[in-house]
Amino acid sequence: MVSEQQHRHKSGFETRAIHAGYEPDAMTGSVIPPIYATSTYKQDGVGGLRGGYEYSRSGNPTRTALEGNIAALEEGERGFAFASGLAAEDTLIRSVCRPGDHVVIPDDAYGGTYRLFDKVERAWGIVHSPAPVSDIDAVRAAIRPGETKVVWVETPTNPLLNIGDIEALAALAHDAGALLVVDNTFASPYLQQPLTLGADAVVHSTTKYCGGHSDVVGGALVVRDLDLAERVGYHQNAIGAVAGPFDAWLTLRGLKTLGVRMDRHCDNAERVVDYLLDHEAVEQVIYPGLESHPGHAVASRQMKRYGGMVSFRVVGGVDQALAVCEQTEVFTLGESLGGVESLIEHPGRMTHASVAGTDLEVPADLIRLSVGIETVDDLIADLDQALGRSLSAVARRG
Repeated sequence: MVSEQQHRHKSGFETRAIHAGYEPDAMTGSVIPPIYATSTYKQDGVGGLRGGYEYSRSGNPTRTALEGNIAALEEGERGFAFASGLAAEDTLIRSVCRPGDHVVIPDDAYGGTYRLFDKVERAWGIVHSPAPVSDIDAVRAAIRPGETKVVWVETPTNPLLNIGDIEALAALAHDAGALLVVDNTFASPYLQQPLTLGADAVVHSTTKYCGGHSDVVGGALVVRDLDLAERVGYHQNAIGAVAGPFDAWLTLRGLKTLGVRMDRHCDNAERVVDYLLDHEAVEQVIYPGLESHPGHAVASRQMKRYGGMVSFRVVGGVDQALAVCEQTEVFTLGESLGGVESLIEHPGRMTHASVAGTDLEVPADLIRLSVGIETVDDLIADLDQALGRSLSAVARRG
């Protein structure tokens, strides 16, 4: 077998996705990691640990395989698997911040991330300032010299798909003595590797594209510095919000097909975008792959492709946006994203309800699509009938 070092630095992405993190079982030859459904491990005498395992909060072989795999995909030094993306975020913040510290966050951050910083971390003494990730000068102005410990970035952002220049933001953060953390959930490790562009840590909701099948909740962190890895590892064990063995196994299985799935997500999203651009009921289409998108040039430089997430605004305002969401049949009305099935949602009333009334509030006429891997003609036909019926519904209400 190819060594772990070769996986990380010589093999292609798909090869690493399938092989990194686990060697076939020495006794049976099993090519897939077992699910180690155990809480504790027999010791060969006091302190005589087999492979370093003593208790599954501290370490589990199935979780170890996932952590090694995602570290290889992100080209980092060490990976950590958690019970959710928010558990990963909270553990990272508690690893690097102390009461009185300051964090810069996106001004269109995921609602759960905003809630974590505004309602949980604030009570712990961590303050935050929002800034548009696409505006380097605005991020610079939001940084408080001597206080800012983290610049937190989503790119693309959720749900407005803004793009941050990772390399420039990393330089800016480091000049201020801060870490750059990139939420890479929307892009996935297949389309973007922020650590190679200077980021210090990458966070994922592995519930999304990494797992890919809407059957598991999880999160991950990957870091490029061993000192930071040691701090995160300590807090992961101390806080204990780790991925269970079955969840780790499902996520690892999903990562093996990440590359082929992402290519299909992107193919389908591009076709959906082309359709929406020509529809009379659509006011604006937001997708980094469009040359008209203000972040297109940066996205082209740092992403392999532009992803499976599409947002658009409708001409009939919030009533029409809600009607479209209620009329689809192939697109499922639901929160989350990144699964094989297509999802539609109204961010203002669903995933981003927690930012209503704040500077991070999203437009009321915005619809977010997670474009799945179904037959794309079926997806377009579904949107066509939903948009048509929504126009009729709004006309009747008028």
